[in-house]
Amino acid sequence: MEFPSYLVYAAAWLAALALLLKGFHLRRRNKLNPPPGPKAWPIIGNLNLIGALPHRSLHHLSQKYGPLMQLKFGSHRVVVASSVDMAKEFLKTHDVSFSGRPKTAAGKITTYNYSDITWSQYGPYWRQARKMCLVELFSVRRVESFEYIRIEETRLLSKALYQSKGVAVNLKNHLAEVSLNVICRIVLGRRYLDGDDENAIVTPDEFKEMLEELFLLNGVLNIGDSIPWLGFLDLQGYVKRMKVLAKKFDRFLENVLDEHLSKKEAAGKEFVAKDMVDVLLQFADDPRNDVKVTRTSVKAFTQDLMAGGTESSAVTIEWAVSELLKTPEVFVKATEELDRVIGRQRWVEEKDIQNLPYIEAIVKETMRMHPVSPLLAPRRTREDVKINGYNIQAETNAFVNVWAIGRDPTLWDEPERFRPERFIGKTIDVKGHDFELLPFGAGRRMCPGYSLAIKIIQSSLANLLHGFTWKLPAGEDLNMEEIWGLSTPRKFPLVAVPEPRLPNHLYNAKC
Repeated sequence: MEFPSYLVYAAAWLAALALLLKGFHLRRRNKLNPPPGPKAWPIIGNLNLIGALPHRSLHHLSQKYGPLMQLKFGSHRVVVASSVDMAKEFLKTHDVSFSGRPKTAAGKITTYNYSDITWSQYGPYWRQARKMCLVELFSVRRVESFEYIRIEETRLLSKALYQSKGVAVNLKNHLAEVSLNVICRIVLGRRYLDGDDENAIVTPDEFKEMLEELFLLNGVLNIGDSIPWLGFLDLQGYVKRMKVLAKKFDRFLENVLDEHLSKKEAAGKEFVAKDMVDVLLQFADDPRNDVKVTRTSVKAFTQDLMAGGTESSAVTIEWAVSELLKTPEVFVKATEELDRVIGRQRWVEEKDIQNLPYIEAIVKETMRMHPVSPLLAPRRTREDVKINGYNIQAETNAFVNVWAIGRDPTLWDEPERFRPERFIGKTIDVKGHDFELLPFGAGRRMCPGYSLAIKIIQSSLANLLHGFTWKLPAGEDLNMEEIWGLSTPRKFPLVAVPEPRLPNHLYNAKC
């Protein structure tokens, strides 16, 4: 059988084109100079080198391969920055190039198909969400307007601890409750998770478990994300858990929005936004928006606000008290400052923090040693980038190991020691300008709610130290192990005994 001559010519032409493209690809690949890193295994890449605490595994590898290294997680390229200079390259010099987000099962399933602020892809939708955060939700005026809520909930925490005086308490439970109540009132307008609410969709304990599950599942190394063709097997069972969690959150958030929309409709033209959900709904109705903000978007943003605001403060304060129990001399210095500046006849107010440099230093030192998100939220390169002579290709996942930076002996004297004094007289802050300390990240994708988180952490910790002395139960050791997720809390919740140190009437006084 003979083929028409034009088919023969076409086949030859296509074969030549294929060879040409293959040669071009090989030449391009050979010209690339990727960052150093361990040799990857077929299929799994370097996943075999990543342990239960990835930030520690990556820190160990960086000591061999350098502050900029490349690995493969399954079929995906991954670059890791483990120094101040490399963090600046990722988050400042090439911020736009590193502003993408990887598409993961958790982002798709638990955040309404990447509709939240954290996991949304860089572009018009994300820019609009960021503008909404900076201008509407976390403006200085709005954050300060909710100070009375933070005060009331902190006083209720002190009262609850006073009633448990001399008895060992699970501090994380108390901290999570006060953080959750603060965020609920700021974001949702009331204590949706009050234990006395008979019509509550979920109980406070159930919601705390939902938040912990959300942070765990958004931080795990899911095999299906790294090796897509194995995704359908859900070998670790994570995807199934994500779907269950997503349904629980959606049921709760649907109820929240229905209630807010009913109040808005009843108020008509007299409606005034009282909480962040109200602000989000008003923003969604604004015809000037470049991108349509849907009901799904509002649910995703609301979930983001509640999760981020609750977890960061509770985890940080628990680590701070843990470190203070290990270093009683720091505890003494903190209470001496509080007694000198505040006295023992009143509680600490937010305006007092600027006059409490040692308390501020304790918070910074805690964030240095125990950043809530040790690798920050992962980024993804949107284009080819060249850093220090190394080529980083587009669509490469990128991590900044702020945990490793916080333990860099070239930056910190005795980095494994909890020593707040290192920050006294220094101008290092946590606002993304000083790359030695990046608990909230930096650049375009920095956590937009950091100002609110800092206020909650500083004032809550100051009052915990001002109002109580703390000690471990008799015979108990202080285990400082951690567990991995998008956040990194203590593996075993802190159990400690509070003893009041202020006059009794302060614990029952009204705000």
